[in-house]
Amino acid sequence: MWKHVVANGMLFLIAALVLVGGLIGWGTNAWRDPGPLSQAVCVRVDRGASMTGLTNRLETDGVITSARLMRIGADYTDRSTALKAGSYLVPEGASMAEVTDIVTRGGQSTCGTEIVYRVGVASQEIEIRELNPKTGRFEEQEAFDPVAGVVPASYDGLREKGDTRFRVAIAEGVTSWQIVEALKRADFLDGEVGEVPAEGYLAPDSYEVSAGDDRDNLLARMEARQAERLASAWEARAPGLPYDTPEEALVMASIVEKETGVAEERPQVASVFVNRLRRGMRLQTDPTVIYGITKGEGVLGRGLRRSELDRATPYNTYVIEGLPPTPIANPGLLSIEAALSPDQTEFLFFVADGTGGHAFAETLEEHNRNVARWREIEAQRNNN
Repeated sequence: MWKHVVANGMLFLIAALVLVGGLIGWGTNAWRDPGPLSQAVCVRVDRGASMTGLTNRLETDGVITSARLMRIGADYTDRSTALKAGSYLVPEGASMAEVTDIVTRGGQSTCGTEIVYRVGVASQEIEIRELNPKTGRFEEQEAFDPVAGVVPASYDGLREKGDTRFRVAIAEGVTSWQIVEALKRADFLDGEVGEVPAEGYLAPDSYEVSAGDDRDNLLARMEARQAERLASAWEARAPGLPYDTPEEALVMASIVEKETGVAEERPQVASVFVNRLRRGMRLQTDPTVIYGITKGEGVLGRGLRRSELDRATPYNTYVIEGLPPTPIANPGLLSIEAALSPDQTEFLFFVADGTGGHAFAETLEEHNRNVARWREIEAQRNNN
């Protein structure tokens, strides 16, 4: 009889172990299998949220198939109390294992709202952007001019949200003074700015920041990036250039930056000025004269007067020989590379061609024809 009882007990234990093993196998597969999402969604984790509350909401919203199973998996992997506040993009078909990893890994929020402060040569703009889960891209919802002072009612609330991303985007050709003045208006940054950094030594680029970041630290990041770009381009420079130091090359890059907004013609523009320097010709470029008037503090907003073109200043390249003493703006990477690797041409002149670009010429006679053509285009525009 006892043998019979023991045998039945052993069979029951084996069956139980098989059942438990099957449940574990099923749970493991369900934990790792693709989830029910047919398209990516944003999942927000509030500060102080519990795994129970979050998983129940995720099951209700159709992000996962089982709140209980996700909690078991989170507990088994020691992450049941590791939730990180923020808004996160959960991709299509994400498994419960992947969702758990996303909401406990933390870091920069990957969806929600992004505030971008764009600093341009003649304007500034703050964009409020929202992530489109379908495309995975931030799309502009609203924009306003921080200088004008008309601020949307929603802006203050967005600044205070813990998952709002911030970015400062600096356009090529902006001066150091303009950048500093813009950062003073960026109310999501902290700290006083000391001296305005030297002209030309801030890298135009897009910088991700956090609310409360120090303004001087951001300027230091810009200086470090520009120094790295200049050093790399100087190392790879073409032979025989008519400047002896990286600093002189940066002056040239700033002139190229201000003379054209067409990326592909920057090496041609650089070649014109390089050819002029090699021949001992004056650069004769309007942007340097303008900088001598404004000192980089704003935009001139009008054409140059004959008296200004004739007046001797350190920046009037119609009067001085060679390069001006400093850069006249902060050049972007393409202009730095153009200054140090210009096209090999015989061009000595260029003028606007009416399409946004320029017509280049090797001789004064050819240049005069291009100028006459440009004046005809201007006259036609003025008559329309």
